[in-house]
Amino acid sequence: MSDDLRIRLLIVDDEQSIRRLCMTVGEALGFTCMEANSGETALALLEEQPAHMILTDMVMPNMSGLEFLEKVKKLLPRSEVAVMTGHGSIETAVQAMKLGAYDYISKPFSPLEELRLFLRRMAEKVHLVEENQFLRERVDTESDLHGIVGSSAKIQDVLRMISRLKDTRTPVLISGESGTGKELVARAIHFRGSFANRPFVAVDCGSLVPTLIESELFGYEKGAFTGALRSKTGLFQSANGGTIFLDEIGELPLELQAKLLRVLQEKEVRPVGSNQKVKVDVRVVVATNRDLEAEYRNGTFRKDLYFRLNVVTVHLPALRERRSDIPMLAHWFLDRHAPDSPMQVTHTAMKCLLQYDWPGNVRELENCIERAVALGDGKTIDLSDLPPTIASASPSAEPLEGTNANPVSSTDLEDIERATIERVFEQVKGDKALAGKMLGISRATLYRKLKRYNIGGRPEMGPSQALQ
Repeated sequence: MSDDLRIRLLIVDDEQSIRRLCMTVGEALGFTCMEANSGETALALLEEQPAHMILTDMVMPNMSGLEFLEKVKKLLPRSEVAVMTGHGSIETAVQAMKLGAYDYISKPFSPLEELRLFLRRMAEKVHLVEENQFLRERVDTESDLHGIVGSSAKIQDVLRMISRLKDTRTPVLISGESGTGKELVARAIHFRGSFANRPFVAVDCGSLVPTLIESELFGYEKGAFTGALRSKTGLFQSANGGTIFLDEIGELPLELQAKLLRVLQEKEVRPVGSNQKVKVDVRVVVATNRDLEAEYRNGTFRKDLYFRLNVVTVHLPALRERRSDIPMLAHWFLDRHAPDSPMQVTHTAMKCLLQYDWPGNVRELENCIERAVALGDGKTIDLSDLPPTIASASPSAEPLEGTNANPVSSTDLEDIERATIERVFEQVKGDKALAGKMLGISRATLYRKLKRYNIGGRPEMGPSQALQ
């Protein structure tokens, strides 16, 4: 691991023995360690070498730990600062936490394992914050295309198609499951090109009352039917010169499909109750979650309309087909629903999001994040903040023959973790390195959990393996 990627830990204490002890433990964990014997010396050092983690004594000459904490938080607001305190000054430690300290630990460290676990938890928090910040920055730089977020190969193919279609008048058919973002693609095709300053009219064909679809699309004259007290311009005329987006085109009745075909061929509409035709110049983008080819073969969708619309097809992949985009999408929705809160997603919660199958696709993920923001503590989104069906999800891969696929309960997070580790550990036939990679955890964390759940014997772990 290069020095740029390693956790940098600064120990601040006027007692050399304490500094040496903490540095020994920190170096065994894989940290790059620095030391300072006073708050003033530490601040000067931090100006040149910022640290990810700072462990400071509370009682020091000249500058107290509280004063040092306040100055560090102004200098390095993203650094995690923990305080060391004697048994008699817990109130001061609590005050430090109110000022932004990560936590406190009492001296003397007994047993020494307490200090090691404390520093490891602190490092996990640093990694979490860094990872979340990285994902947010990726979202900022890569997601300016009307909310279409992702860097997977399949979504990049979609973005390339949008780029090619944005200035054309070619009819476009957008296919994909419900909740994949088909309207976002339609809007991106319109607003990213030369049509951006022209009308964009979105029509949900599935929500229109069948008896009123024709009048909504093509307009009507006064007196054309009961309740038509005045003439009304149809949606095609409203979109004249721009783009009309017909969502769920498969919901249109066959009679209306024939009339739509005439509009596309003749580029004119006839309002209900009128003998006059009105010229319209619109680009047509349609979307469906159905298999229109199968439907026209079954006679439920017009074959001629299908081929008229299917000049260019853009297929949106389901979220389960581009799982690598889930972390970026989750942070995109976090910024949307909690714009003023630096909320983080824990590793456990993120792994659960990654393994869930998302039948509702991106829309379901957004609802999940919005719910977690509403129910969470405003700081982190953890497994308990997710909907029960998602929190209790098992890995999407089928277990190998003979493995123990124990059902997991949403109310027992340890059972969820144990079942997941058992399943993966058996799948890789005891290969700890491979199991760690599949689970997304370090070797040290895996060893600790194997020991805790008595899976695969009792592994040994040396200091050099403590932080991979």
